[in-house]
Amino acid sequence: MKAVESNLLKFLQASPQFVIPIYQRTYSWTLKECQQLWDDIMHAGKDAAVNAHFIGSVVYIQEDLYQLSRQSPLLVIDGQQRLTTVSLILEALARHVEGEPVDGFSALKIRSYYLQNPLEAGDRGHKLLLTQNDRTSLLALVRQQPLPDERSIRIRDNFEFFDQMVGKLGSNLDALCKGLLKLMIVDVSLSRGQDNPQLIFESMNSTGRELSQADLIRNYVLMGLDPDHQTRLYETHWRPMETRFGQESYGTHFDRFMRDYLTIKASEIPNVKAVYEAFKGYATLKNVAEAGVDALVEDIDRYANYYCAMALGREQDKRLAEAFQDLRELRVDVAYPFLLQVYARYDEERLSRDELLSIVRLVEAYVFRRSICAIPTNSLNKTFATFTRSLQEDSYLESVQAAFQLLPSYRRFPNDDEFRREFESRDIYNFRNRSYWLRRIENDGRKERVPVDEYTIEHIMPQNNDLPAVWRSELGPDWERVHKTKLHTLGNLTLTGYNSEYSDNAFAEKRDMRGGFRESPLRLNVGLGTTARWDEDAIDRRAAELSETATRVWCSPDLRSDVLDYYRPSSKPAATASYSIEDHRNLAVGTVARDLFEQFRKEVLSLDPAVTEEFLKLYIAYKAETNFVDVIPQTSRLLLSINIPFQELNDPREMARDVTNLGRWGNGNSEVVLNSSDELPYILNLVGQAFERQMGNGSA
Repeated sequence: MKAVESNLLKFLQASPQFVIPIYQRTYSWTLKECQQLWDDIMHAGKDAAVNAHFIGSVVYIQEDLYQLSRQSPLLVIDGQQRLTTVSLILEALARHVEGEPVDGFSALKIRSYYLQNPLEAGDRGHKLLLTQNDRTSLLALVRQQPLPDERSIRIRDNFEFFDQMVGKLGSNLDALCKGLLKLMIVDVSLSRGQDNPQLIFESMNSTGRELSQADLIRNYVLMGLDPDHQTRLYETHWRPMETRFGQESYGTHFDRFMRDYLTIKASEIPNVKAVYEAFKGYATLKNVAEAGVDALVEDIDRYANYYCAMALGREQDKRLAEAFQDLRELRVDVAYPFLLQVYARYDEERLSRDELLSIVRLVEAYVFRRSICAIPTNSLNKTFATFTRSLQEDSYLESVQAAFQLLPSYRRFPNDDEFRREFESRDIYNFRNRSYWLRRIENDGRKERVPVDEYTIEHIMPQNNDLPAVWRSELGPDWERVHKTKLHTLGNLTLTGYNSEYSDNAFAEKRDMRGGFRESPLRLNVGLGTTARWDEDAIDRRAAELSETATRVWCSPDLRSDVLDYYRPSSKPAATASYSIEDHRNLAVGTVARDLFEQFRKEVLSLDPAVTEEFLKLYIAYKAETNFVDVIPQTSRLLLSINIPFQELNDPREMARDVTNLGRWGNGNSEVVLNSSDELPYILNLVGQAFERQMGNGSA
């Protein structure tokens, strides 16, 4: 490798051609980065004291160590974004410049020096060749031709931005030209066979727009292959994947997809910031490596197709598409690792369309019922990540139903009674997904779905805090309490196209007016046309009716007890001995340790309804999935064994110590001593980290 400081324009003029390899990401700079580069160029051009402006590195491969010694294309490893953006500025400048305001900046010279190779034909006639839609779009601009139908959104938008900015300068182009002349780079030439482009590529990700995990993974898979192999894999699998995700969705959604894919394949949820590292670990597993890169990419492509069907609206089957749309509206991203495996069975014809649909609706009902019942969501990602472990090949759908029905209390599938009670009583007007639940109830059983977005939500009893006298009379002497407690509840909410006409009118007027409840075609308004009075009893009756409908819309599994017993995990043998607080002499009443323990246990048990306490012979365990902290009582203090890898513990006071591979009581790799109640808030934060990690609510 050889690195030298170079003037960017001289570098472009001397270079034969830059080619972006197919394994590189597409052009991705947004207007934010373009605005910053424009401002930097204009500042440098206007300030005579600024001699140069550094914009980063351009790293490329050639066969020997000497810069530009051969007139052959240079493969760009890093610097595509800067080269492309400067090319867009130069093309915009060439379209506006008249004459030659600064030496070397006529339209002909700009194109001949920096954008084209005028003595060459075809693609060889251009300085910069991008990939796919980026290539055709940039070439069209440089040739002053219309953009192709399959155009690059970023190339188009950014060129229009620069064209507009140059146009605003009018004939005053000196500062822009002088600023471009001051742009400097580090020219980094790699020697094929001596330097490792992959390692250099990873280390160079420090300027410009940060590489996504998708970029890094694509480069890792394709960079080391010979060109023919690269092209075949890219055109057969990777390019179709990028097309399915779409230009704007690829960067974000592919990262999410790959995290879900690795959750399935590696049986562990990767840290959201370390998906690339997790992928490298998976790709180097013996069985994966032996199967080869083609098999790996083909498998990724297959699961990406499933993901796009569910998460990006690419599903072709109408009923499945509607179900996936409901999941997206409910934001059930945590279920995708499980659903990807289910969809794979469907694609392999080991599951029927109706069975897949039933499972998707069960997932939807599970998540929605829990949200209505305000059950904490922090265990959902681990619930779905491990869900398939208990499922049976020969009775897949039934085993899914059983698995949902057998989930423990903190992961429970709320039953009909709990669901109805909470749905009827809680504020669901301010619920995040209110249009979702109104649409689902309204369209239950309909073949022709009602477009709920065309209607507005109506409070039958008005929201107005200064309630009109007619409504106070309607509600009765206790009207203030009724208005406060029932306003945003299920029974008082509906849909209408006449919200402004209804206003705060009396119920009878809303009912009987033209377009009123009596004439409404909506199922949500069935019964309102025959209701004589709108008071607390009427609100409660309607809430009960709608909640009953909701139990059918978001149906819970209801297997017979004998069927459920077949799937129920075998009971563990009863413990040979049971212990209580009295068995721990250091926790005797009146001791310092007992007082500390009572304060500690109160706070830990309040972390979540899922937390349980178990007294053992040597320590007291606090569990969710399993032990997250164990308390070993000592004479005047508590020794806490925190079940979290020591290197993951955020402990700025350095109170904890690493006991990995050391003999100890308790189950954790991190140990801390609680000496006084003053230390309790800080130490509870350490304990909370272990709990959140176990429940899947951290960054993992």
